[in-house]
Amino acid sequence: MSLVQLFSDPATWAALATLIVLEVVLGIDNLIFISILSNKLPPEQQVKARRLGIGLALGLRLVLLSMIAWIAGLTAPVFDLGIQGTPGLHGTPSFETAFSWRDLILIAGGLFLLWKATKEIHHTMDPHETGEQLDKKGKTALSFGSAIAQILALDMVFSIDSILTAIGMTDDLPVMIVAVIVAVTVMMLAATPLANFIEANPTVVMLALGFLLMIGAVLIADGFGVHVPKGYIYAAMAFSAGVETLNILARKRRERREAAATRH
Repeated sequence: MSLVQLFSDPATWAALATLIVLEVVLGIDNLIFISILSNKLPPEQQVKARRLGIGLALGLRLVLLSMIAWIAGLTAPVFDLGIQGTPGLHGTPSFETAFSWRDLILIAGGLFLLWKATKEIHHTMDPHETGEQLDKKGKTALSFGSAIAQILALDMVFSIDSILTAIGMTDDLPVMIVAVIVAVTVMMLAATPLANFIEANPTVVMLALGFLLMIGAVLIADGFGVHVPKGYIYAAMAFSAGVETLNILARKRRERREAAATRH
């Protein structure tokens, strides 16, 4: 089927719109991680790191799309420990240990996110300089190369998840490519405003790190066959973000009243 015929079909546009929304939502996890990590760099390197990190995410997704047969094969079991949970309502086990390459990649990515978020929370809670690599208050801030390497590692995890979602939504490669490009473009546009917002509101940093902890736990659970509906995760994130927005607005109004009272 030619591209003209493909995109003249209304069903193609419906699939494309749905897939773009899904890819943008899946990209939020990636974007939060890039924003937090880039904020650890010197100011003159932050925008460059965000653009390079998101550019790498786009490149990885396009490369993986060109290897669809290999990506689909990542879901085939590699080894099985023979342990399963009790069957649920639909007869499927609550968890399983028949691991595919996709499962192993998700578990590794989840463990990395848990370690990274826990370490960042520790540095945020500790008021003293530690001299650790991740401690921006100390003498050895995160290097540009280290930041890009960590962003690239998580880009790979999120890219595989993203492409497997695309494969499940449509069989048309051009639709997948357009959806990925649009979603990553949205990430590129949102990266700096999100990073600036996180930097300007210290309490949001802890909330974002909490999101990363939750995402890491969900990735590990998914690797063990425990499928947590993504809607629950993003609903929880949206609710938490809404509450924090109210806190920020209340804090700013209080500061304005105090400033006005001081002037009088």
